[in-house]
Amino acid sequence: MPIVVTLDVMLAKRKMRSRELSERIGITEQNVSLLKSGKVKGVRFETLESICRVLDCQPGDILEYRPDEPGGRSE
Repeated sequence: MPIVVTLDVMLAKRKMRSRELSERIGITEQNVSLLKSGKVKGVRFETLESICRVLDCQPGDILEYRPDEPGGRSE
């Protein structure tokens, strides 16, 4: 998938553990883990907003677009 979640990088930069983030944004630690691994199909804007508020970052700091192979299409 061309959208890559780099939440683990931002957590490391902020010296914060998944458990603390989950407690502060009100979702389970398991859901934070799923987000970090990129195993989710979507994320609510409300959740994204909470993550950005707690980590003092922008959505682009935790979501990255990486196109598939050059010339390829991902539909």
